[in-house]
Amino acid sequence: MIYLKEQIIHEIVIDKSRFIGVLTPIESVDEIPSILVKIKKDYPKATHYCSAYVFGKNGEFASANDDGEPSRTAGVPILEILKQKNLTNIYAVVIRYFGGIKLGAGGLIRAYAKSPLETLKIGQFYEKIAYEQAEFTFDYSLINKVDLLLENKVIIVNKTFDSFVTYKIIFNQGDPSILDDVKHLFKEYHLLEKEILHIETQLS
Repeated sequence: MIYLKEQIIHEIVIDKSRFIGVLTPIESVDEIPSILVKIKKDYPKATHYCSAYVFGKNGEFASANDDGEPSRTAGVPILEILKQKNLTNIYAVVIRYFGGIKLGAGGLIRAYAKSPLETLKIGQFYEKIAYEQAEFTFDYSLINKVDLLLENKVIIVNKTFDSFVTYKIIFNQGDPSILDDVKHLFKEYHLLEKEILHIETQLS
């Protein structure tokens, strides 16, 4: 799943109606009411504040709100864009100021899909990758051998040189066998708490 780094705002105009996309990262669905209150304060007297959110490690919680637009012409198109882009922990609001020209059901669906899609183009995104952490010690005479065996398999995040050499490493979660070739060289070895890294990514 992909996460939005920080709130983004972008406006488009379609047949004289203004559509303002406000996309916000969330840590809990409980944040949503206060976010919407602030949006309504920042953009008062809009015709509609249509919205959708996706939340959860696998995007398992999702909802859409048409806010007075014809059923499934606003919130659902917004939600579909979020799902299509594999986003989670995100709340999207599309603010509409009616410009006097009716768009029809098809036009509304296209407009409410286009707004978040265009807004996402200015965003920064990341993925959460879980890594195992381990720490081990070995003799100085084995440095070259250990480095060679670990090359391209793990990330060494810290090296300590004392009576013995101590390495702290991270490697892909669920792949402890990656160290099988070198474990016999270690004087001490233990797994540490898992590390969750934020890796920058781009939307497809």
